[in-house]
Amino acid sequence: FLQKIIMTRDGQWQPETQNNSPIIILLFCFTFTMSAIDKESTDTIPIEATMTAILATMTAILYGLHFIQIPLKSQRTSTSSSSLKLSTALPIQLPNPQTEPTKYCYEIFCTKYTIFWIFSFSYIVVSQCYEYFTAWTYLFVCGGLALPLVLQPWLYPSAGFGRNSDFIVNPDVHRPLSQRYSTKCTIYLLTYSFIGNYWYTHYFYSVLQAKYMMPAQRLNDVPIAMYLATHFYFTTYHACVGNGFLRFVDRNYGDRDDDERLNDGNTSYDRGNDISNNLYGNKNRGWRKQILFWYTVLYLSYFTAFMETLTISSFPYYSFKDQVMAYKYGSAFYGIYFLVSFPGFYYLDRFVDEDLGVTGKSGNEKQHQLSRSRAMSLMDSFVTSCGHGMMILTLLDFVRLYLGIPLKIGGVAFAATGTK
Repeated sequence: FLQKIIMTRDGQWQPETQNNSPIIILLFCFTFTMSAIDKESTDTIPIEATMTAILATMTAILYGLHFIQIPLKSQRTSTSSSSLKLSTALPIQLPNPQTEPTKYCYEIFCTKYTIFWIFSFSYIVVSQCYEYFTAWTYLFVCGGLALPLVLQPWLYPSAGFGRNSDFIVNPDVHRPLSQRYSTKCTIYLLTYSFIGNYWYTHYFYSVLQAKYMMPAQRLNDVPIAMYLATHFYFTTYHACVGNGFLRFVDRNYGDRDDDERLNDGNTSYDRGNDISNNLYGNKNRGWRKQILFWYTVLYLSYFTAFMETLTISSFPYYSFKDQVMAYKYGSAFYGIYFLVSFPGFYYLDRFVDEDLGVTGKSGNEKQHQLSRSRAMSLMDSFVTSCGHGMMILTLLDFVRLYLGIPLKIGGVAFAATGTK
């Protein structure tokens, strides 16, 4: 059945051009995964082999779903993309710097800053200088790394440069602080980070029996430093990873109806408007693309959660009672966060670059009024984050109820633990 779907991606069965490699890889990984996660073999198969099998299977499925997609005609015939692709080997794409300068500049800034904070954190972990940290040191380090992202909308609204040494003027420069895209993203991620630490961390305490053991100033039994660190972690996950992968799917694939309308000579078909709407999945997204889009969300959620769990394992002051359970099932539990927030952040203020009248490039009053009616306010961003946060909280609690584990929330408003 899978082979038939893959080989009929152009609508016709072509046995003479069969390529069985995706099916062979998929079946091999699936078989290996089933043996790896089988309860009877859990004690005999190393966790490294189990996680390799799980991730390999998920990657093979992702590859297969990309393989059956129908590329947009513009992508098949064009030798250069209008937006920057980070790598030909990765399905990841930046916004178009000409038509989406606001988002392009913001994501470029976040990408560059990600390199800085990852290098800083890596040095701290590898050098083990955290052994000399006090509760206030953790607070200053994490707060210091989060501060540039929080202050960027105020102090550096231009956020970045373009390609080929061409400077791109970010429309955020001409907008009031409350209307800047970067401000809305910051509000969304700060709110999300607070909700995640204040509430979700207690699910990790109860379900996975996780615990923080470093010296810390705590709010609701969660180190305040973690509230701050989560902000730059989540900025990287959403602005640099989630948006890029989801955008690639939205802008490189279409459905058969789209190609037919491009070629049927129907002058009433506004390709530009239809593709613009389709970029964010409003309509005309075929079943192949729908499956790929939401599977990409699932894949990124699990992979991101697993990689954070893996990398933080070298930090001895955050631990789980059962490390194997944390890798296998904890990654899925943590991944619930991103099942909601990855598509949520991708759609956040999606019309911000639609009206370039703020930069003097558009004089269409009707379009300007339409864009203003679609504009997202800071309150909209805050409420959206709260809504997504509630969805995640509900999903986490469904899992907890299914496992039959009681939720215990202790602690006080503010406390200092392990201070030295």
